[in-house]
Amino acid sequence: MSGVHEPYAVLRRGDFRRLLAGTVLSGLGSEMLHVAVGWDLYLRTGRAGALGLVGLAQFLPVLLLSLPAGHAADRYSRKGLYAAAQGLIVSAALGLAALSLTEGPILLVYFCLLLVGVARAFVAPSRASLVSLLVPGEMLTSAVAWNTSGWQLAAVTGPALGGFVVAVTGKAAVAYALSATAAGVCAALVLSIRTPAPVRRGGAVTLASLLAGIRFVWATKLILATITLDLFAVLLGGATMLLPIYARDILDIGAGGLGWLRAAPSLGALVTAFTLAHRPPLRRAGRALLFSVAGFGAATIVFGLSRNVPLSFAMLALTGAFDNVSVVVRHTLVQKLTPDEMRGRVSAVNLIFISSSNELGGFESGVTAELFGPAASVVGGGVGTLLVVLIVTRVWPRVLRLGPLHEVGLDARAEKPQDAASARD
Repeated sequence: MSGVHEPYAVLRRGDFRRLLAGTVLSGLGSEMLHVAVGWDLYLRTGRAGALGLVGLAQFLPVLLLSLPAGHAADRYSRKGLYAAAQGLIVSAALGLAALSLTEGPILLVYFCLLLVGVARAFVAPSRASLVSLLVPGEMLTSAVAWNTSGWQLAAVTGPALGGFVVAVTGKAAVAYALSATAAGVCAALVLSIRTPAPVRRGGAVTLASLLAGIRFVWATKLILATITLDLFAVLLGGATMLLPIYARDILDIGAGGLGWLRAAPSLGALVTAFTLAHRPPLRRAGRALLFSVAGFGAATIVFGLSRNVPLSFAMLALTGAFDNVSVVVRHTLVQKLTPDEMRGRVSAVNLIFISSSNELGGFESGVTAELFGPAASVVGGGVGTLLVVLIVTRVWPRVLRLGPLHEVGLDARAEKPQDAASARD
């Protein structure tokens, strides 16, 4: 293995560049949609619980459909599934635009968000599985870092653009229309990718084959530990769903300010992702992971207590910077430790954990804010995140000893080879 780190080598691959461009557009449209729907619903209802239901509406389809979607990604065209899911997002975003213009029933807004959740259930396993088909193994960590950078770039510009559009037009419809356009172009880019034919396993779809990804994750303790850490840390410590309340009632910065608050975590994550892409792999990935999640919790506590706009923005940026380390470590482990014929199903399990932390966490934030107030919800979640770090360190001490990510494959698989093998169908 060469000792020279080439951060731009993976970008010389045209198909990966197209996937990366699609990722950026998909993220841009998604973030614009979420800023618009959060502001729109809070203006119409004035209730934190209504914001919490945004997360629940998108979580339920992911919970119910992720395993079948992951199985489909292992049996059928991954780029076809990805493009079809983007088409469904186009339909949902146009529906939201029509409801915004006509002030249609709020129940239909949640129905459109359910469709977005259905699309996300298929996007995540198909997109994650595509990466490993487009780059060689030695470029995988770099590809994950660049993919994360692209997503975070979209997550910085998307909320700011969405907030600006809503503030200027006074309606969310234009933001929804732009989101639909971004998803449509993403689908076209993905369909233009040339992928090698992956190894497919035949046979009937059975309950055992659907659950194979869960069994594999359970047997591979490093993956289980890192996604569990992310699940409970973000579920408890996430403050994103309550940002419309902070923007309007606590910090008094309006829809435009909401866009910048939504962009702040991604701005911090983008800086971290770009740094990770340009530096050699982490030598002590486990320590970096645990320290970063603890930092995420601490920054969340300060944000919950802050009434100063620059300090609040800075704390949100820090949460994104810390969270990105967790994202890169977790996604690299999933890609490196999972055989190709199971990448869709394992990525689907990862998606359930991620969606549980984000969307279900948003529902939890909305309920606790309704009961105890937004500040108590955010601060209590940050404290919970710190406790999660201590618990994970105690239950899975091997995470603390995790070394360089490019050396993790043989070490992790040697721990329980019989379990990992039995998880494959």
